[in-house]
Amino acid sequence: MKLAFNTWVYSSFPVWVPSYPLEEVVPRLAAIGYDGIEMGAASPHAFPDYTSAQRRREIRQLFERNNIALVSMLPAPGGGPGFNVASPIPEERAGAIDQYKKVVTLCAELGGKIILYVAGWQVFGTTRDQAWGWSRAALEEVARFAETHGITMCIEPTSADSNLIDSADDALKLQAEVGASNVKLMFDTYHTIYRNEVATDYVHRFGKELVHIHLADSNR
Repeated sequence: MKLAFNTWVYSSFPVWVPSYPLEEVVPRLAAIGYDGIEMGAASPHAFPDYTSAQRRREIRQLFERNNIALVSMLPAPGGGPGFNVASPIPEERAGAIDQYKKVVTLCAELGGKIILYVAGWQVFGTTRDQAWGWSRAALEEVARFAETHGITMCIEPTSADSNLIDSADDALKLQAEVGASNVKLMFDTYHTIYRNEVATDYVHRFGKELVHIHLADSNR
């Protein structure tokens, strides 16, 4: 097990500032005592389209010099492109799937093993069943691609930010429907607090399928 720090705090996502380059972030985390890092797929850290082969080698060397391992990566849905896997717009869903595949490739090349699956959000005018089906189909396709790269996809309930995968029940249902061996579960204490739930209940409910946890207070 590794204790990792999420780089959103130092990046330009989901808000623009503060913003630090990885060359500043990684040594700081190492000095604090972290042995892992969770990196968001956003600029200035690691947006796939902006991260060349040379830059990927530099990032991996940066991790190695500081004895920090890439534990996981997470996509950056929202903003201009949307990247909503549950969107009623076919082009957006296709773009979101393509972006996930790019993040999978980047994560594997940087030595990571886990990618968080944010299941998207239901847009007004669509039904929950429609949004759910689109999200499930996206995860099925991404999981197949991820398996060829040795990557595990982790479904995250995001009740405070979305309206589709809100609870432990939702995450367990989606995992069962996809049925892929490399699709596992995670949870964020921030979202359990938002729902007035007990975080340890997720540990008991998910059992051996739980492979990742976010620890955040209610004022993250």
